[in-house]
Amino acid sequence: MTAPLRSGEPVVVNVALGARAYDIVIGRGLLSSLGARIAALRPKVRAAIVTDSTVAKHYLDKAKAALSEAGIRAVHIVVPQGEKSKSFRVFEQVCESLIAERIERGDVVVALGGGVVGDLAGFAAASVRRGLDVVQVPTTLLAQVDSSVGGKTGINSQHGKNLIGAFHQPILVVADTALLDTLPEREFRAGYAEVVKYGLIGDAAFFAWLESNWREVFSGSAAREHAIAVSCRAKAGTVARDERETGERALLNLGHTFGHALETATGFSERLLHGEAVALGMALAFSFSARRGLLPAAEAERVIRHLAAAGLSNHLSSIPGGLPSADGLMELMAQDKKVKRGKLALILARGIGASFVQPDVDQAEVKAFLAEKLSER
Repeated sequence: MTAPLRSGEPVVVNVALGARAYDIVIGRGLLSSLGARIAALRPKVRAAIVTDSTVAKHYLDKAKAALSEAGIRAVHIVVPQGEKSKSFRVFEQVCESLIAERIERGDVVVALGGGVVGDLAGFAAASVRRGLDVVQVPTTLLAQVDSSVGGKTGINSQHGKNLIGAFHQPILVVADTALLDTLPEREFRAGYAEVVKYGLIGDAAFFAWLESNWREVFSGSAAREHAIAVSCRAKAGTVARDERETGERALLNLGHTFGHALETATGFSERLLHGEAVALGMALAFSFSARRGLLPAAEAERVIRHLAAAGLSNHLSSIPGGLPSADGLMELMAQDKKVKRGKLALILARGIGASFVQPDVDQAEVKAFLAEKLSER
C-alpha cells in the first residue's frame, strides 16, 4: 500500500502461475497498445472481440483499430448490456458466433467490457474448442480490480449467481483507467466496493488510506491508479497462492454470500448492482461479526460509515421493492459456492484487515440476524 503515487508509466502486476503467468497492465491510454501487446504474446492470431451494446458505442472501433495496427484481423460479437446477458441463451449465442467465425485454437477472445462481459466471454473462451486464449480489457472499476483477474468465468443460474462456469485464466489483462471516464457514477461507486474489500480483508492501512483519499480515487487523479494497482496486487497474490479457491482465496468473497443472495432476490436487475450488493454484504458481514463479539461495534460502524460516505448501500432499506423473508434469503444463501455438504460458510472479521473464513455457521443465528435486519426496513 505504501508504494508512492505516480502517474505516467503503466504499472505492471504479475499473476505468478508458473507457465500460465500473466501480466495486469494498469495505466491511462493503454487501449491503443492492445494490438501490440497481444501480438507480442501471440503472433499472427485472429481475434474475436466480445463486448456489450453500451461499451461498443464508446470503445469497439478504437479496440479494432488498435488490433488492426498490429496486423491482427478481428471480428466482433455484441451482446445486450447488463446482468441478464450472463445466461445460457446469450452464452450459446456467443459460442455459436465464435465457431461460425472460425475462431480457432491459437486465436484469442478479447473481452472488452465490465464484469458481465468478462465472465461471459471468458466462459465461452474456456468452452469453445475446449479452450481459447482470452485477453481481458475491463471497462469498469469493478472489473479492473476484481473480476478480470484470477480466471473465474461463468454465467448465472435461476438458482443463484455464477453457479455455472469454469476457471480459465487470461493471458493478459489491460486495465486502461481512461475507460472509466465514461462510466456512470453509480457504476463507479459500485466498483469502489470491491476496492474497499481488499482493505477489509487483509490491509487495514489501505482501508485507512481510502478513508482519507476516496474522493481523489473518484475524481480520477493518480490516486485512482494507485488504488487499482494495490487492489490488483492483493488479488494477484491471493490467486497465485490459491488459484482454485480451496482456502485463502475464499476471503475474496467477503460480503458476497449475503450480496449474491440479495442479487438473486432482486432478479439480477437494476434494482441492485453487483457492487452495491457486495457493499451491503460487507456491511452485514461486519455487523454480524460484531453481533457475535468478534470485533467491537465501533469497528463495524466505521466500515458502514465509510461505505455511506462513498454513496454505497449499507442497509437493506436502500433496496427498492420487496425482498424475501429471512427463510427465503437463507434458501438463496444455501446455493452459495462455499456451502459444503449443506453447511454454510461465511467470511467474517475480527477487525478491519482481519477477515477469516468461518465454516459451519449456525444457520439459526444467521436467520435471526437477517430477520432483525429485514424488520428495520
